[in-house]
Amino acid sequence: MIARFLSLFLLLYALGFILFSVTLGRPAESDLRTDAIVVITGGKGRIEHALKVLEQGKAKRVLIAGADPLVTKKDLVDRFNAERRLVRCCVDLGSESVDTRSNAEEAQRWLAKHSYRTVRLITNDWHMRRADYEFRKGLDGKYKIFPDAVRTEPAFGTLFAEYNKYLLRRAAVWLDV
Repeated sequence: MIARFLSLFLLLYALGFILFSVTLGRPAESDLRTDAIVVITGGKGRIEHALKVLEQGKAKRVLIAGADPLVTKKDLVDRFNAERRLVRCCVDLGSESVDTRSNAEEAQRWLAKHSYRTVRLITNDWHMRRADYEFRKGLDGKYKIFPDAVRTEPAFGTLFAEYNKYLLRRAAVWLDV
């Protein structure tokens, strides 16, 4: 009986992982306009994409959540060849957060401060499901969230680790710990 239960559990776990792997986050519609952009640091292409969307006029302002406190706006201009005027006026560097959950908390304070109602959430495709979950919980339904995933070619280990983090976070919320 225990062996059957464990076999069923492993089968469901494996099927869940396969489903997770083939349904990664997708880019947002190209004509999407929001009040704000929140980009989570930590992956290639995320900040570049957020700056491009801002330059296209599809949002008013960007929060780079989880930025290293030593990073400056000048660093962004230099590294990403961004428009200095646009970075100076419309990009905020948030260095209060250290993980996805605290990114959502930091974003909530920032969105409230600026009275925004809609937000484009930018992160990598493999990270989007957990990020979207954390932001929907952290923003408490007060804001309309539009996921905008940056496409990547994640390694098996990256997908496996992210799947487990996602499952553990869902379990923690379900168990209220």
